[in-house]
Amino acid sequence: MGEQVEPDRAEGSPMSDLGRRLTRRREELGLTRKEAAERAGMAPGYLQYLEEEPATAPGMSALLRLAEALHTTVRDLVGGAVDLPPGPGRASPHPEFTELSRQECRALLATHGVGRVAVPTMSGPVIVPVNYSVVEGAVVFRTADGSTPAQAAGCQVAFEVDRIDEAFSQGWSVLVRGHARTVTDPDDVQHLTERAYSLPWVGGERDVWVRIDPLALTGRRITV
Repeated sequence: MGEQVEPDRAEGSPMSDLGRRLTRRREELGLTRKEAAERAGMAPGYLQYLEEEPATAPGMSALLRLAEALHTTVRDLVGGAVDLPPGPGRASPHPEFTELSRQECRALLATHGVGRVAVPTMSGPVIVPVNYSVVEGAVVFRTADGSTPAQAAGCQVAFEVDRIDEAFSQGWSVLVRGHARTVTDPDDVQHLTERAYSLPWVGGERDVWVRIDPLALTGRRITV
């Protein structure tokens, strides 16, 4: 089946699982739709069709070109590895390990919205995922009173975020270490509410704001 080209229209929201994966991977690489289409040797209108239509069935040739253009695999694009944990892939023959600068760490930290906070508790340290934002250089997240993430307040904690590229066995991680505190001033709470870009996926009443001011910010990257 040949490539179908839809008339150009304003960019919409991905409708299918494939469309969401294509859009997410393209945006992770910082590519416009036109740039990604040119890499894959296809019309931008066809890529728009794949990303936005609710039911698409591109041929293997198109999937292979897209996977190569987006530095991933057909398996990842179609969701074959959606339930597999990251990391089982083989290491590349010639990996390069580098330490990230503080500026690079700050930039990468601000690109994500889910990280892990290590919280000291009475029974020992516990690591839990949270939806977070970076506001004025600080890591902030919203949680519920009495929850495990809320126990970070008043403690020295560690916060980690990473990105793993399973297709190429490469990735990076950023580690924040600093003092966590609860934000209670009404003006500060309002400011965080307006500036935060990531909300708790778990839903419910999450009206406790926790702020981590970095004392140490380090990171590393593995490339091929």
